[in-house]
Amino acid sequence: MRAAAARAGKSDVLDQYAADYPKGPHDQPQSMCPAFGSLRVGLRMRRTATILSGSACCVYGLTFTSHFYGARRSVGYVPFSSETLVTGKLFEDIREAVHQLADPEKYDAIVVTSLCVPTASGVPLQLLPKVINGVRIIGIDVPGFGVPTHAEAKDVLAGAMLRYARNEAEAGAVAAPRQRAQLPTVTLLGELFPADPVGVSMMLEPMGLAAGPTVPTREWRELYAALDCVAVAAIHPFYVASVREFEAAGRPIIASAPVGREGAAAWLESVGAVCGVARSKIDQAKNRALGMIAKTLESARIKGRITVSGYEGSELLVARLLIESGADVPYVGTACPRTRWSDPDRAWLEAKGVTVRFRASLEQDLAAVDEHQPNLAIGTTPVVQHAKEHAIPALYFTNLISARPLMGAAGAGALAQVINAALANGTRFKTMRAFFEGVGQGDTSGVWEETPADQSDFKARYAKVLAARRAEEEAVGT
Repeated sequence: MRAAAARAGKSDVLDQYAADYPKGPHDQPQSMCPAFGSLRVGLRMRRTATILSGSACCVYGLTFTSHFYGARRSVGYVPFSSETLVTGKLFEDIREAVHQLADPEKYDAIVVTSLCVPTASGVPLQLLPKVINGVRIIGIDVPGFGVPTHAEAKDVLAGAMLRYARNEAEAGAVAAPRQRAQLPTVTLLGELFPADPVGVSMMLEPMGLAAGPTVPTREWRELYAALDCVAVAAIHPFYVASVREFEAAGRPIIASAPVGREGAAAWLESVGAVCGVARSKIDQAKNRALGMIAKTLESARIKGRITVSGYEGSELLVARLLIESGADVPYVGTACPRTRWSDPDRAWLEAKGVTVRFRASLEQDLAAVDEHQPNLAIGTTPVVQHAKEHAIPALYFTNLISARPLMGAAGAGALAQVINAALANGTRFKTMRAFFEGVGQGDTSGVWEETPADQSDFKARYAKVLAARRAEEEAVGT
C-alpha cells in the first residue's frame, strides 16, 4: 500500500509522515486504527462536520468506536468501488458530498479523512476547494501504513487546522474567541483531563500568566487564541505537526509538564525563563504551588512495584507522578516516539533507574511484566489481560489513568486512590487463581456439559505412536 500510494502521487504526504512519526519495531499499529485519533478530534469540535472515505468495514469500526467514546453526531461516509477508484469518480463523489454539506449556518469547517485504500489509490484531497460558502474544507490522509498510532493521528488533524488558522490570521482579521484571558497565555498541547488546565492556570497566575486553549481545540475560533500566546507547553510531546505551526508563528515550545513536585518546579522555571518572567515572580509561583503538591504527595503515598505502558503519550508523566508518590517503577513503555520535548521526562526517569521504551511493542510490554513481576501493571488491554492471567492486578491506562488529573496538587493525589485499591487486590487475585487453577486450559478448555475426564492412558499410548513415527521418518531421512 505504501508503494501504491507513492506511485499514485502521495509521496510528499508519506515522506512528511515518516519524518514526523518515525516507525518503531513494528510496521503496523498494535492498537486501534490510527484514524480514530483524527476522527475523535473532529467529532469533539463544535460546528465541525466529518466525512470519511474508506472501506465500509473500516468506516463501520471507526464510527462504532467513536460513538462508544461518546460522539453524539453523524459521520459522513463516501463509499467507493473498484470502478470509482480507477476512474477518479471517488474524488468527484467526495467533492459533491462536501458541496452538499457546506452550510455556513451549521458548520465552520468540514474535515474529509481518507483512509488506507483511497490514500493508496492517490485520491487527491488537496484539490478540494479550500472554502465553500464560507465553510473551511480540511482534507487529510490518515492511512494505517503512514501514521503509527491513533495518538499521532490527532496531531495530523490538529496540525492541519492550525496551519489553516495561521494562514487566515496572517491574511487579516479573524473571529474573536468566545472567552479571552486577561493575562498573556500559555497554550497547552495535548488532550488533557478537564481539570488540568484549571490547575495549570492557578500555578501560572503569580507569574502574570494564564493557561490558554488546549490543542486539539473544541471550536475553530479557539485556534486563533491558541496561536495568540506567549509560549506553547508540549504536555504531550508527540504533536510534531502542531509544534511546526506554532514555531512558524514564532511561538517558543516548553517541554514536560507540572507533574509532581520536581516536575512542577522544573516546568515553572522553564516557563519563567521562556516568557521573561522576573525571578521574584517565578519564586512566588513555585512557593505557592510546590508546598501544596508536596503536602498532597505525602498524604497519598503509593507502595508497590508498578510497570507502565500505553499509547496515549502521557505514560512518562504518569510514571514520574507514581515515583514521586513512592512507587517503584522499573519500566515505562509508550507506543509514541521519542522527541526532544520528551527528553526532560526521559532523562529524569532514567536517572531513577527506569527503563524507558519509545515505540514499545506489545511484546516488549509483556516481557516487562514477566521480568519485573510487578504488584500492579498499567497498560493497554492485552497487557492487562496478560497480567491478570498471571494473578497480577492491572489497570487499563486509557480509561482508568488518563481519566484523572495529573498536574499540580490535584494531580498529586488523584492516582493514589485507584492505584492503592488495585494494589490491594493482589491477594484476591492469587486466591482466585488457585481456586480456578487448570480450568479453561488444556483438556478443560472449550464448552462442555460433563467435566472432562483425564485420558492419561490414551495420551501415553498416542505419545508412543508419535515417537515411533518420528523415529521412522528420521531413519528414512538419513
